[in-house]
Amino acid sequence: MASRDTIRKKPKDTRGTFKRLLHYIGYYKWILMLVFALCFTSNILALLGPNMAGAAINEAAAGAGKVNFDRVFYYAGRMLLFYVLSSLLTISINIIMMYVSKWIAKGMRKDVFDKLMRMPVGYFDRNQAGDIISRVSYDIDVVSTCLATDVVQILTSLVTVAGSFGMMLYISPALAAVVVVTIPAAIIYVTKMRRITQPRFAKRSKNYGIMNGFVEEMFSGQKTIMAYAYENRVAENFDRVNAAAANAYYDADYYGITMGPTVNSINNLGLSLIAVFGSFFYMGGHISLGQISSFVLYSRKFSGPINEIANITNELYSALAAAERVFGLLDEEEEPADRDAALELTDVKGNVELRNVSFGYEKNKTILHNLSLKADAGKLVAIVGPTGAGKTTIINLLMRFYDVDEGSILVEGRDNRDYTRRSLRGAYAMVLQETWVFKGTIFENIAYGKEGATREEVVAAAKAAHIHSFIMRLPQGYETVVSEDGGNISKGQKQLLTIARAMLYDARMLILDEATSNVDTSTERRIQKAMRELMKDKTCFVIAHRLSTIQNADHILVVDHGDVVEQGDHESLMARRGFYYKLYASQFE
Repeated sequence: MASRDTIRKKPKDTRGTFKRLLHYIGYYKWILMLVFALCFTSNILALLGPNMAGAAINEAAAGAGKVNFDRVFYYAGRMLLFYVLSSLLTISINIIMMYVSKWIAKGMRKDVFDKLMRMPVGYFDRNQAGDIISRVSYDIDVVSTCLATDVVQILTSLVTVAGSFGMMLYISPALAAVVVVTIPAAIIYVTKMRRITQPRFAKRSKNYGIMNGFVEEMFSGQKTIMAYAYENRVAENFDRVNAAAANAYYDADYYGITMGPTVNSINNLGLSLIAVFGSFFYMGGHISLGQISSFVLYSRKFSGPINEIANITNELYSALAAAERVFGLLDEEEEPADRDAALELTDVKGNVELRNVSFGYEKNKTILHNLSLKADAGKLVAIVGPTGAGKTTIINLLMRFYDVDEGSILVEGRDNRDYTRRSLRGAYAMVLQETWVFKGTIFENIAYGKEGATREEVVAAAKAAHIHSFIMRLPQGYETVVSEDGGNISKGQKQLLTIARAMLYDARMLILDEATSNVDTSTERRIQKAMRELMKDKTCFVIAHRLSTIQNADHILVVDHGDVVEQGDHESLMARRGFYYKLYASQFE
């Protein structure tokens, strides 16, 4: 649980967040002007009702035998007409604002998603997927709901308060002054509660993001959880996270729900004062019975919106807290722009060289130390070493998911930072240990990397990856739909699909990060042989744990704790009987 000081900490920039929300609303300013006009008309019609009621009461109070019932029914009928028209306009306003809020939410989600597409890989390494999803879905939904309902309510309330107060001044300035006395007390109270509740709503949004992140993480590892019989522990951990979210929700609403009743009590105090002073004014002949009735109705219309504003203030604070999280994501540092006059990488042959490269994901924590490597075009380079040695880090640097801290990586003799990221990454085909397939047909998944791929090309790639026969056994063959994240095919089959995708991709360089870890040894050997045929004259970087699969590599880089401890081909490294020899021998002991 957060400390009291943490809870009371103010949001970063409430005013700035509100201005940025106005920027989104501003796209629909003409529609909102129409809504304001309708809102004004609706409230004016509603405000005429009490005046008609007072006139009807004055007619009825004329005394026995003097009552003009035609006039009474006339005023009552006009009052009913005004209220019906006001209600119809209010319904129209709500429908319009529902569409406006939907469009605003759509625009915000597009901006957030486009932003995520420009974010560096490091952002996704640092943040839980569930928390990011929570910002895209839950937080924007909170903002959208607020815009759809609360904005209209506030506009309506402001017009009602101003109109009601004007009518009260017109009926009796003295009684209006009695009502004004209670307004400062309500304003002071609401202002004080804002400082208490708004940080709590920010904490609530944050805790919901943490809970969503935990749920997403647990669901993605459900099979592992069941395999280790860890369900009870996971349930206990979820109870803790869920309790934190529930407590944050309670903590925010605990103070929030007191605002409406308290402001209502202050307003009732004003109504009591009206009753007392109104009686004195009536007995003194300064005001009629109908005017008192109208004044009381207007006072209720005046105090009601103030009470409603106090109630929806909680929702506004919640929406601002949610918007602050969304804008916080939009303000995250994007992947650095390409250098001025960056070149398009064309005519790729596959010559890559690492010169004295040093790198760390965090400052003062260097992972790679003065690493050098030269990969000539068409060569197969294997990178081996124990877990945590820095193998995947090398791949991240080759793809420019991160930039080197010191040294340089040369592609075709130029620093890879001289090229645009898009063209540099497009020069590589990549297959990762963590396979990714999407909901779509087998054909679409294989053809993903090559626009306009033909059926023949896809089939040829599938055959080379030794998955064609499996595909043909499926009910619809290449038109079989893969479920979300490939839940209806095995892990090995998913990996073969991604390998076929990489084979089809027209790139001069290939990166395989444990790409065959989920297939059997026999299939792996066939794939390696097929790859060597398909990757002729192309540079291939392979990270492998099973050293038996990279014996034919042209060059093997042995990495340990970020340092290159050995390099050469398989025979020369085995002859040295050094680090590589020990790694190789340990796999057969």
